[in-house]
Amino acid sequence: MEIALGLVAIGAGLAIGVPGIGAGIGMGLAAQGAFESIARQPEVTGTVRTLLFIALAFTETVVIYGLVIALMLVTSGMGLM
Repeated sequence: MEIALGLVAIGAGLAIGVPGIGAGIGMGLAAQGAFESIARQPEVTGTVRTLLFIALAFTETVVIYGLVIALMLVTSGMGLM
């Protein structure tokens, strides 16, 4: 039983950690590209900002899915106690 709870905890940690790291890197790269394009062509600031916010929302969705999976693992692990 204790091994199963430990495995559930490791799985929940990975389910939120890996998407969090990936999303952080992806958001940083997206912001870098947006800032560079705005610096090169300031007249397209509004369009780039809108597209950046949409891309960041989709990237953040991956982390929310990881959180949901982690919560599902933890709540199912409570049944093992």
